[in-house]
Amino acid sequence: MGRIGAFLRLGLTLCALVLIATPAPAQHGRDVPPSAATGAPSGANPTAQAVTEEQLFREMRKLEGRVTIPDSKAAILQQPQGRDYRAFHEGVLPWIGGIVVLGMLVALIAFYLYRGRITLEGVEETGVKITRFNAFERFTHWMTAVSFIVLALTGLNYVFGKRLLFPLLGPDAFASWSQWAKYAHNAFAWPFMIGLALMIVMWIKDNLPQRGDGTWLRQFGGFMSGRHPPAGRFNAGQKLIFWAVALGGLALAGSGLVMLFPFTTFDINGMQIAQYVHGIAGMLLTAVIIAHIYIGTLGMEGAYNAMGTGEVDLGWAKTHHSLWVSSQQRRAERGTPLGRRAGAQMGR
Repeated sequence: MGRIGAFLRLGLTLCALVLIATPAPAQHGRDVPPSAATGAPSGANPTAQAVTEEQLFREMRKLEGRVTIPDSKAAILQQPQGRDYRAFHEGVLPWIGGIVVLGMLVALIAFYLYRGRITLEGVEETGVKITRFNAFERFTHWMTAVSFIVLALTGLNYVFGKRLLFPLLGPDAFASWSQWAKYAHNAFAWPFMIGLALMIVMWIKDNLPQRGDGTWLRQFGGFMSGRHPPAGRFNAGQKLIFWAVALGGLALAGSGLVMLFPFTTFDINGMQIAQYVHGIAGMLLTAVIIAHIYIGTLGMEGAYNAMGTGEVDLGWAKTHHSLWVSSQQRRAERGTPLGRRAGAQMGR
């Protein structure tokens, strides 16, 4: 019996040692997955319960960190307005530009195919020249026009460049072109703004609404019938272009200055609003200028001379701007100077 008792004590001792050496998870397998006890991968995401970026964004309305540099704006990583602007620039603005600019080109091509060029057929040329725009007016016009063309091309690159030019030029050439386009855009903004201010001062008086403008618009300037309604120095169509250029140009200039001197007056939200205004105004004004270029060159015979040499034939002027010719003739009769040649010729 003594030997049997010794064996029992030894067996109990070994069982106690096994129980003590066994890891706790093995004793509570219901609390830990088998894979955790064995060390095998379970496929579970260890960060599934972590706070996501989207949750932070919804709760805090912006993602912001801490910076040690003086520019505190660098701490803002993302905000709702930034997402809105990205959607506008990548989606809405290209559609606006495509519809407005391409739509104007298609409309002008259709009009030319249907109506053709507005010629001087039936208009008797007198050989008498009348000064329509003096040298300073022409210089201001061409300075503003050339500046706007450069601004339009470089601005369109900002919206459509990576879609149209990048596949053709490749990354290196496109990067170089875009960099120089940005330099050109900033440089030509100044002569454009100066020319815009001068044109508004010079021509605003002649572009105010007056009697006969409604008739001109109802008859579409006689472009379809060939019988041109009476008009002053600028007809109603030219007045619409003037006010589109004046108001659109001021919107471009104001928003452009905000971007040329960032964060001087506005915060990031104001900068993004300036981008909205600049992009939409630029697209609309580009379409208007395309129509203006068409009428002044291919669309109407004799129209280019007004800004080319500054002089037009008296017969052309009477056809398209009869009220202005009448006022010039009255000035000539009173002896008021009219220009280099018109003063002596208008009294005939």
